[in-house]
Amino acid sequence: MATALVLVAGATTALSAAPAQAAVSCDVTYAANQWGSGSGGFTASITLKNTGDPLTSWSLAFDFPTTTQKYTPTGWGANWSQSGTRVTATNMPWNGSLATGASANIGFNGTWTGSNPSPTAFSVNGVACGGPGTGSAPTVALTSPAAGQTFTAPATVPIAANAADSDGTVAKVDFYQGSTLLGTDTSAPYAYNWANVAAGSYSITARATDNAGLATTSSPVGITVSPSTGPALVVSPTTLSVPEAGTASFGVRLSQAPSSNVTVSVARASGDADLTVSGGATRTFTSSNWNTAQNVTLAAAEDADTTSGSAVFRVSATGYTPVDVTASEADNDVGGDNEYVRRFVELYNEIHDPANGYFSPEGVPYHSIETFMVEAPDHGHETTSEAYSYYLWLEATYGQVTGDWTKFNNAWASMERYIIPAAADQPTNSFYNAAKPATYAAEYNTISSYPTQIDSGVSVGTDPIASELQSAYGTRDVYGMHWLLDVDNTYGFGRCGDGTTRPAYINTYQRGPEESVFETIPQPSCDTFRHGGANGYLDLFIKDSSYARQWKYTNAPDADARAVQVAYWAQTWAKAQGKESQISATVAKAAKMGDYLRYAMYDKYFKKPGCTSPSCAPGTGKDASNYLLSWYYAWGGATDSSAGWSWRIGSSHNHSGYQNPFAAWALANVAELKPRSATGAADWSTSLTRQLQFYTWLQSAEGAIAGGATNSWEGHYATPPAGLPKFHGMTYDWQPVYHDPPSNQWFGFQAWTMERVAELYYATGNADAKALLDKWVTWALDNTTIGSDGSYQIPSTLRWTGQPAGDFNATTGMPPANPGLHVTVADHTQDVGVAGSYAKALMYYAARAGHAEARDTAKALLDGVWRNRDAKGVSVPETKTDYNRVDDPVYVPSGWSGRMPNGDTINSASTFISIRSFYRNDPDWPKVDAFLKGTGPAPVFNYHRFWAQVDVAVALAEYGRLFP
Repeated sequence: MATALVLVAGATTALSAAPAQAAVSCDVTYAANQWGSGSGGFTASITLKNTGDPLTSWSLAFDFPTTTQKYTPTGWGANWSQSGTRVTATNMPWNGSLATGASANIGFNGTWTGSNPSPTAFSVNGVACGGPGTGSAPTVALTSPAAGQTFTAPATVPIAANAADSDGTVAKVDFYQGSTLLGTDTSAPYAYNWANVAAGSYSITARATDNAGLATTSSPVGITVSPSTGPALVVSPTTLSVPEAGTASFGVRLSQAPSSNVTVSVARASGDADLTVSGGATRTFTSSNWNTAQNVTLAAAEDADTTSGSAVFRVSATGYTPVDVTASEADNDVGGDNEYVRRFVELYNEIHDPANGYFSPEGVPYHSIETFMVEAPDHGHETTSEAYSYYLWLEATYGQVTGDWTKFNNAWASMERYIIPAAADQPTNSFYNAAKPATYAAEYNTISSYPTQIDSGVSVGTDPIASELQSAYGTRDVYGMHWLLDVDNTYGFGRCGDGTTRPAYINTYQRGPEESVFETIPQPSCDTFRHGGANGYLDLFIKDSSYARQWKYTNAPDADARAVQVAYWAQTWAKAQGKESQISATVAKAAKMGDYLRYAMYDKYFKKPGCTSPSCAPGTGKDASNYLLSWYYAWGGATDSSAGWSWRIGSSHNHSGYQNPFAAWALANVAELKPRSATGAADWSTSLTRQLQFYTWLQSAEGAIAGGATNSWEGHYATPPAGLPKFHGMTYDWQPVYHDPPSNQWFGFQAWTMERVAELYYATGNADAKALLDKWVTWALDNTTIGSDGSYQIPSTLRWTGQPAGDFNATTGMPPANPGLHVTVADHTQDVGVAGSYAKALMYYAARAGHAEARDTAKALLDGVWRNRDAKGVSVPETKTDYNRVDDPVYVPSGWSGRMPNGDTINSASTFISIRSFYRNDPDWPKVDAFLKGTGPAPVFNYHRFWAQVDVAVALAEYGRLFP
């Protein structure tokens, strides 16, 4: 059973007669996961946050509620001891100093008999833990400039905002461009004129601070300053989609004030006559209104055909160069007037509106519009392979709706250019030795166990697919996405240390499952020792006799599998339109990506399944494959072309949330997606069965899917605890891969993965997929609430007890049910992205099974999400209490020192924020800073994650297609 406990109370005050002492105040979060029935073991994770004066040392104490709860001699982050029921943890040498607002993350293993209740009281240095109160933050909104407004360089941009405070006064309003402070106004009306602005794209925000120091940042407004090239028509956007029987608009204005009135005309220049100008065919601009955009509205007529048309509309005026706008009709004739297709078009146009900021100037999708973002990426303007796979999905759906496949092809081309390493980015693959893919280095649960020693004495298996991949594609380069991209080069690594090239390949996670995003050290994927320490960043993670400059990339298999999944739908929809030839080259690249994705089927060091010690047998071929999608595969090598080495590894950890049986089926059975390699299609056929077995083995009595399994306990092939069941030799793990937070507590993994199962069932009628869904959908619906006002609540945090019923090793058939494996829903959410994915799972299932409740719930979820509309998409407020960790210590070995590209020092005193000092200039920093200092509430964000917008957009279009 997983439990969570957060204690908050008041601080203490020193007696006046006593010498001055540090005022101790603290918060403690305790979370435990247990296993066994009647008795067993558990793992406890504790976050100790200092909310008082800075501490130079600390001693945490608490009492177990029962006498049968015991600490076992295994703990991390502290020196642990137990006397009776009292448990004491004292600081390690590297985490004793806790600044105000800093946290220490510690934990231990224990045993229990009878029951395992959580402790209810904690103290630090003899003082009960506590925390401060809060007030109300001000409100603020930009009134000028307008979103998408265009100016001509050298421009003067008038910036203005409204601000108010319900329980005090507004002390000031700061105006920002990105993270750069432009100016401040301390009295209403709050305004600033930004003068002499050069050509470029800018993001403007206003930040209001009240008399209590609480701050709020407005939603950003994107503007463009164009080069001064004489009078011009300014049109935005120049491509848009128009729903059949509906309308869509674009804006027109002038680049500079005219000497006399200018009449602008808009008319169709070519294309489908069903697309017309329905409003604003002529617009007049004067010396007063030239800089204010006027809308032109296009309409698509309702017709009886089932094809989508397109047309070019020419915007023209005497003395100005004409501007063309391309409009595509979103046909709804699969079932008549379709509200959900219209919503897709509306959201699609918003995602592509430059003023909303979803894409970088290079056309790379950001992880989120907002920059202050710490979750898996540690900055909102990074991007992930996940985001790119969603970009493909958005454009494939656009092709299905409009018949225009150029955007799908362009999205794949962007992915290939920016996040699939080119030959120049992986220069020494020619030296790869498949007989010895890599040299062993152990992983550990504790971050302080790093750097880990390279050990050539541990045997590794052979790589059985390298040769056939080279034969199939004529290269030794790997065709897969790296998982993380610094789109704006915020860190400053650039390409191979050049400091300037953007986007730039980076990595963060490197040190075992206890390393949360708040404890990571960003590093370049190509380490030339230009930044970091004497050996770049390598000796923070790996201990070796010497270090070589090198490149290294990590693939997130779920993203590559999603790209294949999307390619199937693109192929299916384009074929139905008679346009499959337009995307055949892109679909072939998806098949190639799926071929290389098989590296995710292998143990990290190509060991055989069932490994329980570093000396276990290495694989000699396919016997090292588990045929599941593990957490990653990775590859790297020397930057020196004459150095003569490169390497490849898989991963030993398999998470239920990463499986994609639909992609496996497509790669094994769809002619256009079958890989070229000799055994690729056969491997994916085996993988399809194995993944469905894995889901069934992990399905709880209620229906939710539990965590996963590992072939390397604790990351170094340790002997697993007795009594844990095995799946094809791999040990059950309720929280595979990462533990901070537990990796399978998020309902989003359930929605993502069961959507893929539902697509498999919808497309093929697979009976094993249906059996999984019958149970899962019932559980999910039972834990979903649709309010009478249209609001919704879906599961959020999950807790797990028990384990699968037993070992499973069969190559055919499905495992038995698991009456002793249980899930409970700890809390609920209105997360828009998860709701979109969940709705898709329900609708695919409903469309094949004729399940009315699943169909109607999917519709209600989409309607509920649509209630959370704003100018940039869909979003709900999120209270980010986890941002109390922004000043968490980042473990750096004593004596190690180096610098980030911007000069931030890296040493044993580093924190998350100290090596990311650029965050202190972010418009949202003041409200996070106030929270850290205890002077403000937990910050609230309305995030616009790219993947979430796309999940909703695709769900809307698919609901319209499946239930016209």
